[in-house]
Amino acid sequence: MQATLPKSSAKKNQRMTRISQYVVLSILSVLVLVPVVMLTFAALKTRGEVMATPYTVPVPAHWENLTFVLSQSTFWEMLRNSLLVMVATTAGVVVICSLAAFVFARMHFRGKDLAFNLLTLGLMFPINVAILPVYLVLRQMSLTDDLWGVILVQTAFQVAGNIMILNGFFRSIPNELQDAAYIDGCTTFDFFRRILLPLARPALSAVAALTMVVSWNDLLVPLVVINSEELWPLPLGTMQFQGQYGRDLALVSAFVALSAIPAVIFYLFAERQIVSGLTAGAIKG
Repeated sequence: MQATLPKSSAKKNQRMTRISQYVVLSILSVLVLVPVVMLTFAALKTRGEVMATPYTVPVPAHWENLTFVLSQSTFWEMLRNSLLVMVATTAGVVVICSLAAFVFARMHFRGKDLAFNLLTLGLMFPINVAILPVYLVLRQMSLTDDLWGVILVQTAFQVAGNIMILNGFFRSIPNELQDAAYIDGCTTFDFFRRILLPLARPALSAVAALTMVVSWNDLLVPLVVINSEELWPLPLGTMQFQGQYGRDLALVSAFVALSAIPAVIFYLFAERQIVSGLTAGAIKG
């Protein structure tokens, strides 16, 4: 009898823990999904329906808001600008971070720890704090009102965190694999390119996916750097569209919903890569 009590008590505690986890996750899911559902409903209603019944399902659905937004040439220009910034930023972050993480994780040189600690200090200074000196530097480099200025800033402020992600993964690769590659005649760069990068594909995919989402949703950097309307990305265009059609909440909701679709698609396709890439290094280590 005494032996069965602790076992039943442990099962009861385990069941209560699982139930509490489900409750917390359900609450968080509702908090996240309710604004998305309401935005979708509002995009498929008329202006009067949004004001009168904002929480009801749109019956019938009004697609004219979406077609109006898609018929605007400025929307496609903003989409093109966002895609250009996102692709260039992602490529730059992946290349720079993979090379830098390889140096910190697999090579030995004097001052490596100090350099890595200085690099991680970049995590303590978000773009909101450094935006003024960043703007002054870009103005001296003649990169204001230029998409390359946005790309440069976004890349620079995403390097530190992503190097730490890749550094942990690269350190988990056994040293015996590197020694065997050198015995077979590989140079250091050959080992990096032919062996390490294919093994690090989950971590690289996670870095790329996170960079895509952050770059796509960034508003502050384009707001400070870009002046010309033809260079506006979608986040900046959303603010402008809301100012122009602010009284028509249904039309604004349609614009916001269409602007968010690419980021949602990126995340849905890359969700598994993000999770596996962020956890693979810890599991292997």
